[in-house]
Amino acid sequence: MRILVSNDDGIHSPGLAVLARVARRFGEVRVVAPVDEQSSASHAITSARPLSSRRTPWFAEAVAYRVNGTPADCVALGLQQWDDVDLVLSGINRGVNLGNAIWHSGTVAAAKQASLQGVRAIAFSTPTTHDEPDYAALEPHVERVLRLLGRNAFRDGLPDGCRLVNVNLPPQPRGMAWARQAVHGYANTIVPDEDPRGRQIFWFTAIPIEHTEPGTDLWAFGRGFITLTPLTMELTDGAALDRAREALPLDDPATAPPVAGEVREHEQDA
Repeated sequence: MRILVSNDDGIHSPGLAVLARVARRFGEVRVVAPVDEQSSASHAITSARPLSSRRTPWFAEAVAYRVNGTPADCVALGLQQWDDVDLVLSGINRGVNLGNAIWHSGTVAAAKQASLQGVRAIAFSTPTTHDEPDYAALEPHVERVLRLLGRNAFRDGLPDGCRLVNVNLPPQPRGMAWARQAVHGYANTIVPDEDPRGRQIFWFTAIPIEHTEPGTDLWAFGRGFITLTPLTMELTDGAALDRAREALPLDDPATAPPVAGEVREHEQDA
């Protein structure tokens, strides 16, 4: 089994080293990660300049490369450079990725890039306070998740839809739970400030969400459970689309032939 490991905290993150070490128990591992921290990079890709990839001796147990790009860049490059990858792992992120934080997460974006390219992927995150997370203590829990979601587990009956899973690990888990993404409430705010010269600046920062819905990742994680949330790349609100088509009928593109010189999105400037 070939496993590509990446993150958004950078090639020197201890969480990345732990994830690579656990992954090594399941197959051949290659690490491709950003040269520096790319937290909150979301699914940005680098298109205005070339990328460079350099071999690094940072990982004794795996071939590893550092890339001057985003988490999504790293996964795309890693999959292009290494054939027949079975699984992509991202993390272990310094800080949880729960609820609407998933939208900003570079950790989850690395896993999403794998999913876009047809490869199963799992993103791992854990909370942080003033101290560095105890990544080593999370090793048995990461291994447990990988055994649950590994290739053989999918063959034995896990739904095919679980090809992109977001996992959040409490420091001392009480168990594991499937959970849906919490979408009510936004945990970030803009805080105005001044720089040393008196010029106005702004901090983008997180605020705690006090009320959570039962069954969501925030709710289950707040009760001490490892949360596993299957994600989909489909952003369409299917129910809203059906209602809109019924209430406000529009044209049917199926009745028209393709336009000559059809636009191809990858040939257009972003």
